[in-house]
Formats: sequence, structure tokens, C-alpha cells
Amino acid sequence: MIQADLNIILPEILLAVYAMLALVFAVYTGKDKLAPMLTWLTAVVFVLVGAWIGMTGSGENVAFNGMFHDDGFSRFAKVAILFSAAAVLVMGQDYMSRRGMLRFEYPMLITLAAVGMMVMVSAGDLMALYMGLELQSLALYVVASLRRDSVKSTEAGMKYFVLGALSSGLLLYGSSLVYGFAGTTNFAGVIEAAGHDHTPLGLLFGLTFVTAGLAFKVSAVPFHMWTPDVYEGSPTPVTAFFATAPKIAAMGLLARVLHDAFGGVVGDWQQIIALLSVLSMFLGAVAAIGQRNIKRLMAYSSIAHMGYALMGLAAGTAFGVQAMLVYMAIYVTMNIGTFAFILSMEKDGQPVTDITALNMYAKREPAKALAMLVLLFSLAGVPPLVGFFGKFYVLKAAYEAGLAWLAVLGVVASVIGAFYYLRIVYFMYFGEEGEALDKGRSSVQYVFLMVSAAVMLLGVVNLFGIEGVAQAASVALVN
Repeated sequence: MIQADLNIILPEILLAVYAMLALVFAVYTGKDKLAPMLTWLTAVVFVLVGAWIGMTGSGENVAFNGMFHDDGFSRFAKVAILFSAAAVLVMGQDYMSRRGMLRFEYPMLITLAAVGMMVMVSAGDLMALYMGLELQSLALYVVASLRRDSVKSTEAGMKYFVLGALSSGLLLYGSSLVYGFAGTTNFAGVIEAAGHDHTPLGLLFGLTFVTAGLAFKVSAVPFHMWTPDVYEGSPTPVTAFFATAPKIAAMGLLARVLHDAFGGVVGDWQQIIALLSVLSMFLGAVAAIGQRNIKRLMAYSSIAHMGYALMGLAAGTAFGVQAMLVYMAIYVTMNIGTFAFILSMEKDGQPVTDITALNMYAKREPAKALAMLVLLFSLAGVPPLVGFFGKFYVLKAAYEAGLAWLAVLGVVASVIGAFYYLRIVYFMYFGEEGEALDKGRSSVQYVFLMVSAAVMLLGVVNLFGIEGVAQAASVALVN
């Protein structure tokens, strides 16, 4: 029995053992001299483990008496997490090296965070959920404040830690209420206690607190207050990581809790998720308009995009989960390309984050400007780019679930949000000519930018078949 359980969690075990062995090896050798090699090696390990999970996994496997689920849904999320983490590690390596920030601990902390995320999306129990969440969070608190000589970076780490501790408290309080009223921490027992009509009041309070704790992790309004400061203060490769893999993990965990533990009472949590969705879409759209710092702008952009993903989840259907998964896959791909561009923004070797520095950028680097234009249009949801289809999916899911008002508000928020994306395009093509940014040094960042933009154009044919995979993943969760 134990042997079968260990086989099911083998990918997580392998990554955890790799992180610990690499950490010990680096400590007793050249330390930071090995950091570039370890970064590339970690990215390769992520890709290999991700490919292994995607190609060999089948059916639904349950380990440790229902505490851990290996199914189509968790495998989809894990592949997306590992591939996006590998991409961010590779494209940020040059940036970190040239600024003396690339320490051997960095890829190891990212690895441990990835293990936590993999546990999160496979959690079938409130205990496993909390263990995965805290493993991810503790590693991310450290990488946020990696630049120890920067006040902003240490402030970002401290804010993330303090507010993260608050969210953990909310989550634990909600979990204790759920346990008190259900008599179990296992999702299979919770869904029986919740029933199929109306949740008992105590369990409803528990659900609300658990949802609030998880909403913090996806930076949904009103639990978004940490996001702009942490995005701005963290080193840019770390910001790129925050905007990708942890978002998939948190959305995956939220979907699993809502459908596996409270799937019988969709009506009780649907309104909470719909409210979070509306608030996130509109605050993200409006607050980003006044931002000049591109990292803060991307923070508000991520808040708005999580609102759209939550719209799919609010539908409470298998198609809603499918729409959310498709949306998250597209969102992460767009973000990887966008942050590859932001990483290349430099003046005299120093990073630049002011969007006015992009004035007439298209005149100097037309290919990169065009790729960024494609990504920004896709983020804004302009047809026929792939980003449009992501939004179309979640709007359709909301409409089919009887939430037409939510779909209408989503369209309105999307129109408002398009302004700040188009403003960057305006600066690049029609701004006043000023001091030019440095030519991009990293060919890796250039490749990620171009590939991401190409995906936004070529994916319109069939979204690279991701719809079918997402459908199978959503059916595995909502059954």
C-alpha cells in the first residue's frame, strides 16, 4: 500500500530530493559559482519531470487515504507549473547574473516552491492543502527579498510575509471550522457533510474563510493589497515567476476545494466567487491606468486577469473549469513573453521600468516592438489573437451558467483595461523621441519574446489542441 502511494507522489519526491542534494552539493563546493549551472540544470529537470507527468499519467490515482489525488486536472496544472517555472528560470538567469543576485539558493527555492505547488493542485485534504501552500509560500517570501541591499526588495519580502501570514490565519481558521462541522479534513467527507442543497451555517462560514485565504494567493480583490508592492520591489525575474506558476497553482487549488469539497452546493459559493471576479476585473482595469512603472502595471493587470479566470470558476460547471484552465494557460504564455521584454529594458546597464522610456522604441527595435504589440493586444483581448479566445471561453462559461450579468461586466472591464495596454503601444510607436534604451543583450529573452508572440498569432487555428486536454482535466475534477 505504502509502495503504491509513494509511486503516485514520485514526481514530488524526486524534485524535493533533487533540491536537497543540490543544496548540500552547492554548499560544500563553489557556492555561487555553480549558480548559473544549477539554474539551467533545474530548468531541465522541470521540463523532464513535466514531460514525464504529461506523457505517462493516466486515470485517477489516490494516495494516503484520499489526501493526495493524481488525476487529469492535477497533471494539467503540474505540467503548466513546471514548464512556466523552467521558462522563467532560464530567461532570468542572465539578468540575475549581471547584477550579482544569482545565488545557488535561488533555483533551489524555486524548486521547493514548485513542489509545494504540485502538492497544492493534488490536495484531497485540508492538511495536504495547507502543507503544500506553506511550502510554496515560505520559499516565495525569501525569493521576494533576494536583493538584500535593496530597501524595496526587503520591503516586498516583509509585506508578502506579513500579509501571507494573515491569509494563512484565515485559511487555518476556516479549515478548523470546516473540520469542526464536517468531522473530517478529507474533501470526500466534507462534500458529504455539506450536502447537496444548502450548507450548514457553520460550514458556510468555514468555506468563506477558506475562500478568503485562497483568494489572497490569486491576488483577488479585496485581498490584492500585497501585489503591486511585491511585484515592484522583487527582482524582475522573481516578479515574472510570481505572475506565472503560483497563479496556476492557486487557481487550481481553489477549483479543487470548491468542486471536490463543496461541489454539491455550487449555489452557496458561486456568488462569492462572482463578487471576487467583478471586483478584481474592475479594480485591475481602473487602477492600472495611472501606473507609470511597468511592473506595477503588470501587477494590476494580473489582478484583472485573475478576475477573468475566476469568472470561469464562478460558472460552477465542468465547462467553467475548462475555460479557466484554457485562460490560465494562455495568460501564462502571454506573461512569459511580456516579462522577457521587461527584463530586456535597460539603460546604461541598469534596469528601466518607466513606460515612458519606451518612446519611439519601434524605430530602434522594430521586431521586438512588433512582438510586444502582439502580446499587449492579446492581453487586452483583441481579436483574432489567442488572448481574445481565452476571454471568450470564460465569458461563454459564465453566460451558459446563467451569469449573463457577470459576462456583461467582464466585457465592460475588458474595454476599460484595454486602455493601459494600448498606451504602451502608443509610446512605442508614436511617443516623443528621447534617450534610447540599450539594445537587448540576452538572446534567450529575445527567443522567449518572439516565441510567445508567435504562439499568440499561430494559436488561433486550434489553440494548439489545449482545449481537448483542458476538457479532459475539467471532467476529471467535476464528476
